[in-house]
Amino acid sequence: MSQAEMSPAELSQAGAAPRSPRPLWSLGLLRSEITMTFRRWRTLALLAVLAGVPVLVGVAVRIETGRGRSRGGGGGPAFISQVTNNGVFLVFTSLAVTLPFFLPMAIGVIAGDSLAGEAHGGTLRYLLVAPAGRTRLLLVKFATTLTFCLVGTLTVALSALATGALLFPLGEVTLLSGTSIPLAEGLLRALAIAGAVALSLVGVAAIGLFLSTLTTSGIAAMATTVGLLITVQILDTLPQLEAIQPYLFPHYWLSFADLLRDPVYWDQLAKNFGLQAVYAAVFGTAAWARFTTRDITA
Repeated sequence: MSQAEMSPAELSQAGAAPRSPRPLWSLGLLRSEITMTFRRWRTLALLAVLAGVPVLVGVAVRIETGRGRSRGGGGGPAFISQVTNNGVFLVFTSLAVTLPFFLPMAIGVIAGDSLAGEAHGGTLRYLLVAPAGRTRLLLVKFATTLTFCLVGTLTVALSALATGALLFPLGEVTLLSGTSIPLAEGLLRALAIAGAVALSLVGVAAIGLFLSTLTTSGIAAMATTVGLLITVQILDTLPQLEAIQPYLFPHYWLSFADLLRDPVYWDQLAKNFGLQAVYAAVFGTAAWARFTTRDITA
């Protein structure tokens, strides 16, 4: 029987089966990593905390309203004075509340533990022997972290929308420029804002992934990522450091508010997305250089 007439199994047994190169990208490995990540109790707990923040904010505003107190003076988080008139604004308020700390902290936990946690658990060597390949595994870990960025942001937005609909009236959305738009368009803008917030977290994800390549302790990588996040945000508030603040990754985070203008102001948004891309390129390259040359012993 000629090789052309043999089945793949027979070719393999005969030692004549052709070998095709492994692709750099594989949806199978990505699906497996995403499934494993979102099945962990830690991930579910983080999502539960993120979902709980809008509920707490909405209930607090409802209680204050019931007591006859007004938020019209402009105090408190952004958009909170409009929540009582339109529950959709609870989405914008909740994203503004969670973006400075809760969302990036959750991203830092997932990114920081991505590789360091595998090394600490003794599974990193087995993943590479599987075979996954170091570059391919790094890309999958980063893509999984970005997926969590989107899921975490949507969790906040959907929880806020549900809470806002239950506690407050829904209707036309008045933009920051004074223009009123239909509710359906307002919901589309809320979805766009959630996407913008998710993209704002790309820099944190890249930094956390890089730090995860430097250690075999997931806790150390997570703590370092969160500590760096807090430090950089403090630096972003100091007037003496005004010259370097436009280069800090959280500097343009609240630019998502420009999506609530008519027309939309794209300048700050473009700077934000560009800055996140730079951080992703720099720290992603650093993570690749470190991970591909690292001696994996665990």
